[in-house]
Amino acid sequence: MRRTLLLLSAVASLSACSKKETEIILPTDSCGAVRLQGLVGQPAEVLETIRFTQPVRLVRPGEAVTMDFSPHRLTVEANEADRIVRLACG
Repeated sequence: MRRTLLLLSAVASLSACSKKETEIILPTDSCGAVRLQGLVGQPAEVLETIRFTQPVRLVRPGEAVTMDFSPHRLTVEANEADRIVRLACG
């Protein structure tokens, strides 16, 4: 009986861990930034040729941006040469 309780306790602990990992992993690419990493180095104007299903914001150096986090929004950062340097959700 004691063995059964220990086994059930271990299974419950493991299932709780896997849930937490899933909750942490899923939101990190909720905007599709991972599959768009090939845009890094491209001119920012290439964004005009792509149809996005999620909100997109382009951030250039020196521009003010809100600090609100929107997990489904794609944030694209460009450098002084107007080249894409980073894509992330938020």
